[in-house]
Amino acid sequence: MTNHLQWVDEAILKVNEKVVRTSKKIGANFPHASVDGTYKCEEPYWWTAGFWPGLLWLVHRDTKDESLKEIAEQCEERLDQVITDYYKLDHDMGFMWTLTSVARYKLLGDEESKRRALLVANLLMGRFNSEGNYIRAWNPWREGDENSGWAIIDCLMNLPLLFWASEVTGDPRFSHVAKKHGETVLAHFIREDGSVHHIIRFDPETGEKIEAIGGQGFAPESAWSRGASWAVYGLSLLFQYTKEDKYLQAAKKVSHFFIANLPDDSVPHWDFRLPEEVTKYRDSSAGAIAACGLLHISQQVDSIEAGIYKDAGVKILKSLYENYGDWDNQGQDGLILHGTSHYPEGKNIDVPLIYGDYYFVEGLSTLKGYKELFW
Repeated sequence: MTNHLQWVDEAILKVNEKVVRTSKKIGANFPHASVDGTYKCEEPYWWTAGFWPGLLWLVHRDTKDESLKEIAEQCEERLDQVITDYYKLDHDMGFMWTLTSVARYKLLGDEESKRRALLVANLLMGRFNSEGNYIRAWNPWREGDENSGWAIIDCLMNLPLLFWASEVTGDPRFSHVAKKHGETVLAHFIREDGSVHHIIRFDPETGEKIEAIGGQGFAPESAWSRGASWAVYGLSLLFQYTKEDKYLQAAKKVSHFFIANLPDDSVPHWDFRLPEEVTKYRDSSAGAIAACGLLHISQQVDSIEAGIYKDAGVKILKSLYENYGDWDNQGQDGLILHGTSHYPEGKNIDVPLIYGDYYFVEGLSTLKGYKELFW
């Protein structure tokens, strides 16, 4: 595998060196956001639990470092308790087990990992609301919560687990559910200008759309940048699995909105529609996710179009490397600075985020020439 981008080789070398170093500190735990330079680890049921082991698998694939493989496997085994406990499982099972069990199965052919991923795929499929044709988001985490009619744009990235399950079992039920959810996204989540809603609330009994909710964006009609990045990548993956052109066209539509609204350094603000009085923090994680999606789209279109998407993806990743990367600082666990997790709740603003790190490294891996995605 070769490339003609010298900075990619430099970036991968720095990533590999730092991940090996931080792995000795983080171990088989589940980091989310870096607080004062140290990754705060969450409980195994938290939605970000797959990104650290997924990052370890990416680096292991490149370096063959056995210590990273062992930690990733330990993380996967720790997630067994989450399956057994059941009550903390939600729509993000795809994020969690695609980057642990599916990744391990694709890389090593491990049958126990295959079994885990298929079990979880069944549980994810069980969250499908057949009246509204959506996979339900979240659970009632607090007393009085009623979110059984909620679906979110992020869930596009959980669908590959279902498509994978259909591929390895020959049973189309999983992909049927994934496609139905995808059709609902096309119908209700993507605005005419290519921006996206974060949350749509449906009547869980009738399936009728009730309203759009701002969620992690600034407002119901704003343009949360990470939501757009989930759509860029998730819709391109839907096209990969279904070969239905409507998903590619939707992915391109959202991509054009995303690219057109990037600032000069190609790393997005956390929301593309903010009032002047609201601080325009960057969200480096949104940039990294979108970059992976843009590179993916570039592989799905003809050569005339491909450069539009590849150039944009490369530009984002290069800016993240040169302007947002933290490589030699012993006091910072994160790879990529200036992520924004949840501005409306005031959580993890202007800090490294583990999913930003993961997608940045996945994007580098694609530029280096690795073809197989874990998704």
